[in-house]
Amino acid sequence: MPLRSDWSARTCSLARGLDVLGDPWGSLVLREVFFGNGRYDAIKKRLEVADNVLSKRLAWLTESGLLAQRPYKDAARTRQEYVLTAKGEDALPVLNAIIIWAEKHLDAPNDVSHMRVIHTDCGKPTSSADTCTHCGVRLTAANTSWHSLKRSQGPVQLAVAPAAESEVSA
Repeated sequence: MPLRSDWSARTCSLARGLDVLGDPWGSLVLREVFFGNGRYDAIKKRLEVADNVLSKRLAWLTESGLLAQRPYKDAARTRQEYVLTAKGEDALPVLNAIIIWAEKHLDAPNDVSHMRVIHTDCGKPTSSADTCTHCGVRLTAANTSWHSLKRSQGPVQLAVAPAAESEVSA
């Protein structure tokens, strides 16, 4: 269910990558899941997005293998939340690169609109999408935090793919 032209068969790696990761709503949904916010209603509220847009993006990200669904018990029934897969977790450097580039080159609308990529192990912000510029360690979801000044007082540890993906339905 492509959201636009299908670029999945293009010979260009950038075009094929953009086919999955190039949609702004899709990237914002991934941001929310990395922040540990994988429940439909919570994503909808945070993004202020229409149901049809969110439903299509979640279906696309799940179909593309970046997200999977995991059941959880609500007060009244069993529902599904979205979690990262290993493939989704591998998208972290792409999102980090966008955050770092935007912080460097685009003006924020106010003082609380800033976001930083933090290497959790050393506690320092980094200006590289895949390696800590302070200590040289490779960044992963397990050792990276994002600090959104609008969202929280301090850095938020990123969500990681469940250890046993077989327990999660794709």
